[in-house]
Amino acid sequence: MYRHTLVNHFLEHSAERSPDKVALVHEGERLTYAQIDERANSLAAFLRHSGVRRGDRVAIFMDNCPEAVIALFAALKAGAAFLMINHTTKADKLEYILNNSRASALVLQGERSNVLCRDRTPNLRTIVTAGPAGIGLEGTSYEEIVRRAANDRVASPNVDQDLSSVIYTSGSTGFPKGVMLSHLNMVSAAHSISTYLENRSDDIIINALPLSFDYGLYQVLMGFRIGGTVILEKSFAYPYQVVQTMVRERVTGFPGVPTIFALLLRIKDIDRMDLGSLRYITNTAAALPVSHIRRLREVFPQARLYSMYGLTECKRVTYLPPDQLDIRPSSVGRGMPNEEVYIIDEAGNRVGHGVVGELVVRGSNVMIGYWEKPEETAERLRSGAYPGERVLHTGDLFKMDEEGYLYFVARKDDIIKSKGEKVSPKEIENVLYGIEGVLEAAVIGIPDAILGQAIKAFVALEQGAQLTERDILRHCSQHLETYMLPKHVEILPSLPKTATGKIRKQDLKEAAAPSGQAAGTAHD
Repeated sequence: MYRHTLVNHFLEHSAERSPDKVALVHEGERLTYAQIDERANSLAAFLRHSGVRRGDRVAIFMDNCPEAVIALFAALKAGAAFLMINHTTKADKLEYILNNSRASALVLQGERSNVLCRDRTPNLRTIVTAGPAGIGLEGTSYEEIVRRAANDRVASPNVDQDLSSVIYTSGSTGFPKGVMLSHLNMVSAAHSISTYLENRSDDIIINALPLSFDYGLYQVLMGFRIGGTVILEKSFAYPYQVVQTMVRERVTGFPGVPTIFALLLRIKDIDRMDLGSLRYITNTAAALPVSHIRRLREVFPQARLYSMYGLTECKRVTYLPPDQLDIRPSSVGRGMPNEEVYIIDEAGNRVGHGVVGELVVRGSNVMIGYWEKPEETAERLRSGAYPGERVLHTGDLFKMDEEGYLYFVARKDDIIKSKGEKVSPKEIENVLYGIEGVLEAAVIGIPDAILGQAIKAFVALEQGAQLTERDILRHCSQHLETYMLPKHVEILPSLPKTATGKIRKQDLKEAAAPSGQAAGTAHD
């Protein structure tokens, strides 16, 4: 077995071992490991020639497509770190991420080029466009770059402590913050997850999750690490077509979130489809309803179902072995291989069984820190019990049973987890306050059996304003990514406040929570 010390080794070693094996399937296109490696070498050579240096950041603004996969490995080969940016990101947020990260290069689909104003991103030196370019942005053609195929392999100058990726995730201030991950972090996480999933080189993994979501990204990384085949779908918007692909390609691994599984189980005659090749199913982002667990096991009796919990800051924390699903269905499991997890009280002391406290993670999968945010980094990464180590304080409250299995209790912060994505209430509130006639706005997450948490916006209007809920949703759809759109909007005469004038979100959560259910109990 090859020793993977850098993330780009996942591709390079598989290309050496099985050059003619199909690595990626997308909309009928089938690319071998050798083809992907050759194209990544060509793009990496171009990036270097354009001035991209070790430690630089290369942004990738694309939907799920082969070019996005090739671009991330090209960035790594060039010695840079990659940023996967959600393809629905609007102009202001895209500009913020590019400027905050000081990305020196951007790879994007030409049709998205009109989102970006080059004059407002002074650090960008190189732009590569795949497909026809839109109006207002010029870049070098990706197709032309790969036509000038580089015969020589581009060797990364990095070691495993170097920065591999920056994943931007919602922050409590309303601005996304960059989670810095080293090659060691990502290699360790991919190895641990592949170990407990018992991945094999003959695995065929379907991925309908966005590559900007680390859960989706790791399907490609792990698939390439084991030398398997990844079926890359743009989304799960057309469930029947995706299932037909699963049947045709004899898929063995199916990662999803509750929203995906809810759509899957609504397909007529799903029981009669030939999905006997499916070996495992994984779920994270929110707990699966018990009814969905039962139904999935009826439809896929041969498949192992894994319930998992994780954070972008360390990728994965726990998994529940399939044989424990009936015994403790509400548990998120125990720490994954090569990782230790424990619970502490407010004084930092480890607590016993059944006591609620904050979950702490130690392991080589724990992030380097937040990009240029030393205070936030210090809050999350603190000194551990052993000399020189820093451990991750998750900010999530858990309890543990006598056998070491963990149970999610609540979040300590305000971040909403909906559809597998972290959503900042502040970011949505900023958009709401941009609507003429809105006086007050507050956004919370409310329990939802499918989404984990649904986004609900409360708004109070200025005197005489005639806004409707539809007006508010229309404005949001023009300024927010799809996964950040409120599911519910409620217009109130005024919002509850503290004596100092601060909006009391806890009052809104308690009023919005279903009877008998505490607000804010979704987990990753």
